[in-house]
Amino acid sequence: MSVHKDQDEKNFQILIKQLKDENSTFRWRAAEALGRAGDPRATGPLIELLNDPVPDVVWVAANALGAIGDLSAIEGLIISLKDPDRWVRQGACSALGEIGDIRAVQPILALLNDRKNAVRQAAAKSLGALGDQGAIPALTRALEDDDLEVRHAAREAIRKLGGLPPGS
Repeated sequence: MSVHKDQDEKNFQILIKQLKDENSTFRWRAAEALGRAGDPRATGPLIELLNDPVPDVVWVAANALGAIGDLSAIEGLIISLKDPDRWVRQGACSALGEIGDIRAVQPILALLNDRKNAVRQAAAKSLGALGDQGAIPALTRALEDDDLEVRHAAREAIRKLGGLPPGS
């Protein structure tokens, strides 16, 4: 193993250890760095972090899991869609859209009715990314949302799914 690979491995292990630090700033910074690194070995420890008591840490962990794209994160992220914290729901929703597994479609559909605009917007974007045309009826209803950003995200999602012609 080269010196560079040795150092990379050492840094990876330090970040994994920091996911359990008592300081939440260390936990979220480690999760963020692991997401950027994209190493699938971080998936398990990041899934555990979805249970962190600090919503900001969970949000960063969810985003890191989305960046890594490992399918084993799907179930934990789907559970996080029901979290009372809107940032956690939003992060989990976005991550599921990035990962792109169709198992997330039905749980995300429910978030089109979330009380928080940003969560509804993330749900619409994720549904567009997931590619299931079965989401078009719910997204069509979201075109009537009170929030402009939600309506825009729904329209873009429908377009991605082939339900609207370009430019409409």
